[in-house]
Amino acid sequence: MAKSKSLAFSAKDQEIADIAKALAHPARVAILKVLAKKGACMCGEIVEVIPLAQSTVSQHLKELKRAGIIEGEIEGVKSCYCINGTVLSKFSEVLDALFRDVEKKYAKSCC
Repeated sequence: MAKSKSLAFSAKDQEIADIAKALAHPARVAILKVLAKKGACMCGEIVEVIPLAQSTVSQHLKELKRAGIIEGEIEGVKSCYCINGTVLSKFSEVLDALFRDVEKKYAKSCC
């Protein structure tokens, strides 16, 4: 979305959309599940359980990191990743509030 158009939306709505966009690929959801199960792991460990090339997994990790959903540290030639619990908890709360608000106001009226 063009920057001028995105300014028409609240910062909260933009934040929800940004994190939702980062999660809008099944590989990224699978990566989160791997990280949740293992706590933290190297990119190579993720590649072992996700049926994608290392370069593709790296691109998905980069997008999750850009959105703040995961954190990563470079250890020599390897990169270690873990879930950013603060960001994920905040997103969960914001998304829950959005759905409660929508459900409360609009669930009773439909075409």
